[in-house]
Amino acid sequence: MPATQCFAQHGQGGVPDSAVVRFAGDSGDGIQLLGDQFSLTSAIAGNAISTFPDYPSEVRAPQGSTYGVSAFQIQFGGRNIKTIGDSADVLIAFNPAALKTNLEILKPGGLIIADQGTFSKRGLKKAGYETSPLTDGSLEGYRLLAIDITKQTLAATAPFDLSKKDKQRCKNFWGLGLIFWLFHQKRATTTAWLDRKFAKKPEIARANIAALNAGHAYGENIEASHELYSCHIPAAEMPPGKYRAVTGSQAAAWGLAAASELSGRPLVFSSYPITPATTILHHLARLKDLGVITFQAEDEIAAMCAAIGTAFAGSLGATASSGPGIALKTEAIGLAVAAELPVVIINSQRAGPSTGLPTKTEQSDLYQAVYGRNGDTPLPVLAARSPADCFDVTIEAVRIALKYMTPVMMLMDGYLGNASEPWLIPDMNKLPDISVKNCTDPEGFSPFKRDADTLARLWAIPGTPGLEHRIGGLERDYVTGDVSYDPGNHQKMSQIRIDKVKGIASDLPELEIDQGERDAELGVIGWGSTYGPISRAVSNMREKGASVAHVHLRYLYPFARNQCEITSGFGRILVPEMNMGQLVTVMRDNNCPPAEGFSKVTGRPFTVTELEEAIAARLGG
Repeated sequence: MPATQCFAQHGQGGVPDSAVVRFAGDSGDGIQLLGDQFSLTSAIAGNAISTFPDYPSEVRAPQGSTYGVSAFQIQFGGRNIKTIGDSADVLIAFNPAALKTNLEILKPGGLIIADQGTFSKRGLKKAGYETSPLTDGSLEGYRLLAIDITKQTLAATAPFDLSKKDKQRCKNFWGLGLIFWLFHQKRATTTAWLDRKFAKKPEIARANIAALNAGHAYGENIEASHELYSCHIPAAEMPPGKYRAVTGSQAAAWGLAAASELSGRPLVFSSYPITPATTILHHLARLKDLGVITFQAEDEIAAMCAAIGTAFAGSLGATASSGPGIALKTEAIGLAVAAELPVVIINSQRAGPSTGLPTKTEQSDLYQAVYGRNGDTPLPVLAARSPADCFDVTIEAVRIALKYMTPVMMLMDGYLGNASEPWLIPDMNKLPDISVKNCTDPEGFSPFKRDADTLARLWAIPGTPGLEHRIGGLERDYVTGDVSYDPGNHQKMSQIRIDKVKGIASDLPELEIDQGERDAELGVIGWGSTYGPISRAVSNMREKGASVAHVHLRYLYPFARNQCEITSGFGRILVPEMNMGQLVTVMRDNNCPPAEGFSKVTGRPFTVTELEEAIAARLGG
């Protein structure tokens, strides 16, 4: 039963197993804060959640303009939630621009809660409306609840000694109170958060709490008169354990910190601010008590070189950036490949090219990760598939970097970095030991003496007696490690670096089919954040009898050793990507069966419906 029917028609049978709510307003309306609090409350209530903060790209767009709209979407429910939902059941719009830019995401018959007080002539003009959509009939087909939220908020906060501007700022919590009522959510968690947040400004805390309670009370009082009824979404069944909501950036940061402990090496994270990767630096900067050292460098090149210096000194070196910053790090990444030093590079992809759409998501840096350096500079490339998966993939990236003495790139994207989901907090005692030994024996030492199995060179820490050596960007002699311009030596060193990285495939788990059969008529292959929508779409189509399978890749270079074998059984292969077909090219380059790309570069994730239609089209309807 759709959630919209549940709260629109009281008494009808059936309980929805999920609902999608989208909050939207001006970038100064506290939309992200509102979404975070609703997500936290839903998670504590036992719902599975998937969230999508949708930030404006303009830093200081004119207030009330469509360029400055900030949004937050959440799907929550009593089943396994894998996506943010194709369309919203409820849209709460705090100004006309928010309604205009987000209406297309609301499903037919969905509920619009609009702040009527902002739909003035001036507000409508800024949003590009000639007439008010609240009164001109253009919203027929939706359920409309127009409330002067600003006026209601001012009335609720009247007893408090605050300026009018500060009172108006409480309107997001008034709206949150109404949404809490709509979905039977408790206010205690948000009330406690407000008390903590404004402990030094209790008058602001009390005003926001009053607005929250007033919004909830408004819902209770309008229930009968507006034929609007609250709806209870059941809790989800999850494996027992301790959970918390986690974003991809948090999980990646904690993965680095955990890898530091598991490897027995201090973590030094050097980075330069860039959207959307900067939050990883913010999260790690809070972990000083765990011995984590963070360094905000003067530019991207300095950040990468600092990570290289950290690795040369024997610690765990890591850095993070997005596409434009990775481009600036490119020469230094080549230095790490030539020097064969273990550095973890996290690329939180955003829409490009160039500056592109800084706050929008994309997967268009795969070519950059696999091919984007001068010379033959192979390095392993991994990708996380969900916010929580960023923790595990980051640890795996560190394991490979240390064991094979190579830089490793881990791909996530803006959607994963900002989105959140429940995360079962792992037991550190059950995570693998990824430590490696330093070279300490000076007998026969050479900096490029290699392990016979992994082809990794020795890791000799500067200052170790008898192990003095130099490394750098100039080609080195295979035996002595001295600078060499010998043509044959360069051929040998280039080959050994490639063989080392390709050999990592033998150390990777074999690829498994996520859903479906090996001889399915259509195999859908994905990577990164497309996992949720692909998984749901394939599941839905299989329930309808379609012969379709889903394979999702974690290792993008080198591939798992059985990847081409697994994918060769499918009649056709479809690769949905938020780029113009990059994995299709990489698969072709690695002699995998021919595949067809399905591209989306709108800055938004795939919807389940889009993928279902693409699957159906390739299976003859």
